[in-house]
Amino acid sequence: MSDSSLVRNLFTVPMKNLILLIIGLKGETHGYEILKEIERITFGNWKPSHGNLYTMLNKLADEGLVESREEYRGKRRVIRYRLTEKGWLYLREANELTLKSLYLAIQYHERLREKLREMGYGRELAKEAVGEYLKLLDGIIEILQKKREQLRDMIENSPN
Repeated sequence: MSDSSLVRNLFTVPMKNLILLIIGLKGETHGYEILKEIERITFGNWKPSHGNLYTMLNKLADEGLVESREEYRGKRRVIRYRLTEKGWLYLREANELTLKSLYLAIQYHERLREKLREMGYGRELAKEAVGEYLKLLDGIIEILQKKREQLRDMIENSPN
């Protein structure tokens, strides 16, 4: 299986959440912007087709999670999407589940790395790759430390 098809398969299932997240963070956006953002997030390894994206956007609209608005740029029609109240509520729930899933994913990631190493499939990482991995971990740690402090402040300043 090629790297790009592996990445595509990893992202196919949560595509709905990814699209909703992109729309939510941008406020309002059109399909091309969503495609470019997916490409950026997947480091260029996955480029969903326009047909797949617009099928998913129509499904999200049918579910009441997004609403569309037409605008014209000259003669060209552009459809912009934004989240509905139902879409924001869906994202809130998905976000809470994602945090729990992230914790499990990290545990599985480390267990799988160890298993691969035991089975002889492990590989030594180049110094450059280790540096990139450390930057990624430092970023995750920084985000989690900030969140931990926010939650501790919330508990300390809670009237209960």
